[in-house]
Amino acid sequence: MEQIKTVYEHIRANNVKTILLVALFPVIFLVLVFLFVWAVAPLNQAIETTVAVAIPMVVVCFVWSLISWAFGDSMILNANNAVHITAENVEYRDVLRSVENVALAAGLPMPRVYIINDNGLNAFATGRTPNDASIALTRGIIKKLNRLELEGVIAHEMAHIGNRDIRLDMLIITGVGVTVFVADILWRSAIYGNFSDDDNNGKANARLVLMMVVLALSVFNLIVTPLLRMAISRKREFAADATGAFITRNPRALASVLSKISENSCLNRCKSNKSMDAIYIAEPVKERAVFADAFATHPPVQKRIARLESMSL
Repeated sequence: MEQIKTVYEHIRANNVKTILLVALFPVIFLVLVFLFVWAVAPLNQAIETTVAVAIPMVVVCFVWSLISWAFGDSMILNANNAVHITAENVEYRDVLRSVENVALAAGLPMPRVYIINDNGLNAFATGRTPNDASIALTRGIIKKLNRLELEGVIAHEMAHIGNRDIRLDMLIITGVGVTVFVADILWRSAIYGNFSDDDNNGKANARLVLMMVVLALSVFNLIVTPLLRMAISRKREFAADATGAFITRNPRALASVLSKISENSCLNRCKSNKSMDAIYIAEPVKERAVFADAFATHPPVQKRIARLESMSL
């Protein structure tokens, strides 16, 4: 008989898998650069080129991270047209009370609460740390769920805050942005650059090496990064489900929520900006495509429900 995992085991297993997946980002990137350059240049030149690419990218990534840290949550909330609510908004006082109750149960500070004017059933959390976090809920999810179910959604989002998933997501987004930015600069340099080597063969070799670096970056951005990012997002969703169930002590309520949300999670405003998919409790845009499961930002709903129901045992 298969042993049933506890909530703690689910969380621990997903955290370990996430760390391993994050570690694969720089490793795979450097390996790709090395292999592509080595295909057209000697071994020592391939090593030198890999180091030369890695060092400036660390600097650019650091600067980019500071920008994301300072303005990332505001940009996400503005992009989703989220409206801040307070106790003065009488119609949402019950929502604020539920958020406060779940925050107390989770041992976390009360986050700011935002409303998205959309009938789809969805929610997300954002913020740099638990002390300045925000939770956004759609009007649809507030209207369609009962109190216990809504607290299950809030607990899931509080879990993302407590698990520092938003910080992790900003790190990944930063890394993706840096590689795209660097690839564009190198591509322009390879096409329009004036190489100073007097030997035409030397110029051609330098240009070829640079083109191979660009090719490695393109493969990384178009194939490797989406797969790793989606895999990390799926692991974090499983972990947030487990943590949310632990906070409310009611995994069945969250399982019921996921079943309802899966029927109507689509948001109109997200159709033109799929970069937001990963932060929601369920994918806000559903498309049928080849290899859709591999590139999905969330695990299949039935798997999430099955795990939650196993925890209730």
